[in-house]
Amino acid sequence: MLSRAEVFAELGIGPVWRQRDRQGHASPVPPVSAYSWDQLADAVAHCSACGLHTSRTQGVLGMGDRNADWLVIGEAPGAEEDMRGEPFVGQAGKLLDAMLAAIGLQRGDNVYITNVLKSRPPGNRNPEPGEVAACRPYLLAQIELVRPRLILTLGRFAAQSLLDTDESISRLRGRVHQFRDVPLVVTYHPAYLLRNLPDKARAWEDLCLARRTMQALVAA
Repeated sequence: MLSRAEVFAELGIGPVWRQRDRQGHASPVPPVSAYSWDQLADAVAHCSACGLHTSRTQGVLGMGDRNADWLVIGEAPGAEEDMRGEPFVGQAGKLLDAMLAAIGLQRGDNVYITNVLKSRPPGNRNPEPGEVAACRPYLLAQIELVRPRLILTLGRFAAQSLLDTDESISRLRGRVHQFRDVPLVVTYHPAYLLRNLPDKARAWEDLCLARRTMQALVAA
């Protein structure tokens, strides 16, 4: 799990990300360890650390059990998520719910769901490195607050961001990684699976791996 020293080391790399208060004044983003859930939600709602704040409807923090064993991390909000303020709604969200149900889980029950980016990229384009870096303190704060037993990443950008790699998802899936001593399993994004039905079988293998890993953690 993230130590205070590791958190500050993360935040010490690169520029100081800034957010806007209700009066529109810029101020530094607080250290990760300084956040409560309410403070984190307010920071995401008023963040201006990258250009996405100019085109989004609202920031999308996440949803679910804040003391969950399972932390599910996707890539970025889409159009419907941007409108509703919740991650993984619409068809991709329905498929994610089905994927979770297949291994005995359900949204909000011992599961917390979020994205690497908290703001929607225009046209649902891929996240840019600067945007990922700007949102990283918020994601680290969520990981520290939830303290999950296992992280499940959905899609290439989520996996690459947390594992600090440019390897393809096909090379990353099928084994258990570690993020700050938390087991991490990689699988495909539900939106990708809706367009590439044959890879659902591989996603099922990944989910089974995640379930076996969690069972071993609980048994230990």
